[in-house]
Amino acid sequence: MKWNGQDVSLYSQSKEFVDTGIVPLIPYSLSGSQKELMQLANQSELLTLFMKEVEEEYRGRIFLAPSYTYLKETSIDKEIERINEWTERMEEEGFKHLLFFTFDQQWKKAERKLNPSLIWLPLPQVDNIHNEEAKKVLRSQIDQVTELITAYWQE
Repeated sequence: MKWNGQDVSLYSQSKEFVDTGIVPLIPYSLSGSQKELMQLANQSELLTLFMKEVEEEYRGRIFLAPSYTYLKETSIDKEIERINEWTERMEEEGFKHLLFFTFDQQWKKAERKLNPSLIWLPLPQVDNIHNEEAKKVLRSQIDQVTELITAYWQE
């Protein structure tokens, strides 16, 4: 289920079956070179597409929250408190498993300070995320992540 009117209505009716929340962590910036900005924009688009696919794999058990967007220039430590607040609130709503996904390796350094589980994914090196090669790479990563999510459920 996603953060939209139709899915939120469905979520409200079947909360007891939705035990996993997933949140994409998206860096944002308007400063930097055109190349850096394009990389951030592509990273955002790719993670959004990735999360949509993961949500569809487990529709009815996973809730895809809105992306957590942060300024790339801001220290990750400043964002940790807000993320932990999100986590606390989602746990109060009954989510047993919270998974935050990112391509930004800065989060790996701060992972111990986070209450949710962090899933860092290596950013696929694709020129165009809409071509067939990119879709194959994305599918391979999705398959690996769905196995990982299943492992969280077995703990």
